[in-house]
Amino acid sequence: MSTARACSFEANGRTYHLGPAPVAVICVDGCSQDYLDAAIEAGAMPNTERLIAQGFGELCLGCLPSYTNVNNSAIVTGTPPSVHGISGNFFLDPETGEEVMMNSPEFLRVSTIFPAAEAAGRRIAVLTSKDKLRTILAHELERPIAFSAERCRDATEEVNGITDVESLVGMEAPSVYSAEASVFVIAAGAALVEADKADLLYLSTTDYIQHKHAPDEPEAIEFHRAMDREIGRLLDAGCVVGLTADHGMNAKQKEDGTPDVLFLEEVLAEEYGDAVTVILPITDPYVVHHGALGSFAVVHLGEGADADAVYASIKALPGITEVYQRDEAAKRLELPADRIGDIVCVSGQSVVLGRRRELHDLTAVEQGLRSHGGRHETEIPFLVSGPLPEDWSERQLRNFDLFEATCLASHLAATAHS
Repeated sequence: MSTARACSFEANGRTYHLGPAPVAVICVDGCSQDYLDAAIEAGAMPNTERLIAQGFGELCLGCLPSYTNVNNSAIVTGTPPSVHGISGNFFLDPETGEEVMMNSPEFLRVSTIFPAAEAAGRRIAVLTSKDKLRTILAHELERPIAFSAERCRDATEEVNGITDVESLVGMEAPSVYSAEASVFVIAAGAALVEADKADLLYLSTTDYIQHKHAPDEPEAIEFHRAMDREIGRLLDAGCVVGLTADHGMNAKQKEDGTPDVLFLEEVLAEEYGDAVTVILPITDPYVVHHGALGSFAVVHLGEGADADAVYASIKALPGITEVYQRDEAAKRLELPADRIGDIVCVSGQSVVLGRRRELHDLTAVEQGLRSHGGRHETEIPFLVSGPLPEDWSERQLRNFDLFEATCLASHLAATAHS
């Protein structure tokens, strides 16, 4: 039985009110509303239907670029990327001039909400499918349980706050390229609550299924059925559950099924040579998912390249829907100006942006590509298993409002029964 007490804490300008019930926030990677709709219509998500019926269900907007590191950082800090500082999975570091992965907590410019919650007496668990997120999300915590499905066999008390994760969960460690990599995370969260080892949880899944399957395909339906079973365990264990996504997912291909790629750096090189460098913030170690192709790119200009001319050249390209120079991009898209290059561009719903053909291995996606990154992947679900005040339905909700909403629902439930 949990011994947690009601409490309040502040983080990054927000106040979080918590009842004593365990709170579990789930980020379902790649989950646009059509995935939930298809699974619910197929009868595969009765627990999620129960969650919505007894609580709150709306759509919200994620952050651009609609990538994993950007939006997970937003959710756990309660802030947009202009504040938390993570501008992609990958960027050109202006301090070193090197292209690097943005998967280290040194790139965060604010704390997550978790240290403040921990100081208020909550026991934190941060569980991810991909290990790349774990160090960012568990940053500055004193006594967390923090592990990834990908590396759970290596978990130690010293680093992860737990050992023998497979025995706890009752599942073998999954491949990161599987549906089980996501189901494992939610099952592990449920097991921790059932064992009274944590009472404030963040559970972040992977989008392998969404990259490979459309919402109505049997594989996607069965994945959501398995995920829903574990959501039911969280609800049955007394959790107040919040659910959103980091981004949605769309087919990015031509009528013949091949990827619809605009190799942006290759096109610009014809006019500007090596004075233009394109960085793709989707880039990460998991290229089987997407081939490092998404609908968002940033452009760095070298000596001799005129920003206005390059801007005009990009704007004229078929498939490009938005182009901004640095200051306008930072303002309109809520991005950190010093980490986005000189020009930012976004492509259409079915188009992805690449660098040069020879830099992309398209073997895994040549017969079909589903990806994200652009404007069309920012509309996502926002679900909470308890009622919220009426004005929450009138807000322009963001995915980084979810911890505040879920904590508030737990607080309101506690006061209603006191």
